[in-house]
Amino acid sequence: MPGDKSISHRALLFNALAGGRARVRGLLDSEDVAATQAAVRALGARITADGDAIWVEREGPLVTDVGRVDCGNSGTTMRLLAGALAGQGVRAVLDGDASLRRRPMDRVAAPLRQMGADVALTNGRFAPMTLVSGVTTPIRYDSPIASAQVKSCVLLAGLRCGASVREPSLSRDHTERLLERMGATLRRDERGWIELSAGATLHAVDVDVPRDISAAAFWLVAATITPGSRVLLPGVGVNPTRTGVLDALRAMGAQIAHENERVEAGEPVADLTVTAHALRGAHLGGDLALRALDELPVLAVAAACAHGETVISDASELRVKESDRIGRVVAGLRAIGVQVEERADGMVIQGSAGRPLGGAGVALVDASGDHRIAMAFAVAALAGAQVELLGSESISSSYPAFARHLESLCQG
Repeated sequence: MPGDKSISHRALLFNALAGGRARVRGLLDSEDVAATQAAVRALGARITADGDAIWVEREGPLVTDVGRVDCGNSGTTMRLLAGALAGQGVRAVLDGDASLRRRPMDRVAAPLRQMGADVALTNGRFAPMTLVSGVTTPIRYDSPIASAQVKSCVLLAGLRCGASVREPSLSRDHTERLLERMGATLRRDERGWIELSAGATLHAVDVDVPRDISAAAFWLVAATITPGSRVLLPGVGVNPTRTGVLDALRAMGAQIAHENERVEAGEPVADLTVTAHALRGAHLGGDLALRALDELPVLAVAAACAHGETVISDASELRVKESDRIGRVVAGLRAIGVQVEERADGMVIQGSAGRPLGGAGVALVDASGDHRIAMAFAVAALAGAQVELLGSESISSSYPAFARHLESLCQG
């Protein structure tokens, strides 16, 4: 299983900001994380490989003008880097590929400007993003959306001057956990505010990256819908802000066992065993949809195999991911013969009640350069659909070994 992508980004960037020397084990080897590695090198950090680990080391001051930084397809790299660089007064132009240039960056530019930073966007919303000057004043930011990337941007920008941020509902908390391990003082109140004290001095810390639950989701669904399957996924991160996919699948009747639960580098980890089992339709909305947002494409495939109707709601954020994931999933499901209704914030899926998916011939599914769409419809092929995927090269952005692992699990 690949290392957790969210934690991999943070382990690199936060240790580069801290200075000193830290070992990171289990780092995800993918294009998205490579973009963050390149960014921290531009800041003056040195990254060296050591067997199954890497070392992040910075002795001198941060580079104050890093020029153009290519974030590739990684929204996490761009949004977290924007906060980190603005907080340190580093000048930069943050850019990315065509897909990343279509994703909204005004959601992080707005709080940075309120903190006094000079930030310019293309057409007022998009990358390239130019950071001209850094933040000068603290902020109390009531975010209109629940987004770990926005929350992290604000907290990183506030390391020197302080910041408070609140979300409509709780997004993943990897940033808060790691900042506290590194010496920052954070306080959470009963109204949902996260307050970061001014003048935080970070100290480099070693990080053991757990296996990525978003990657595990594909095998959880694949094993559940493939009769006779039983798959063990060791060392998966089970942070409560990320386990919506487990709760969703269990609500649909999946058989998933937790074993050997422990805490590693401040993050809860467990071994997961999944056994094939018939699924039933469910309502995946509200807080559950937020906690399973990245996994909703493959959960839609699970719903297509279930008995009864599944409603996915409160997921409009899927529209502004690497692709319009609602539109892409609906188009893909229809291509493999599934009855589905598209809605503004989700979809309604009529399950096949265990009957094989697919119609006559090969279904052409356009992943639109989105790794999670590509992997979700590769899993759909296990339920009988014949699928030709366009844009499957995007899988390398998060899970380069996916095709090899799929082939291995399908032997025989």
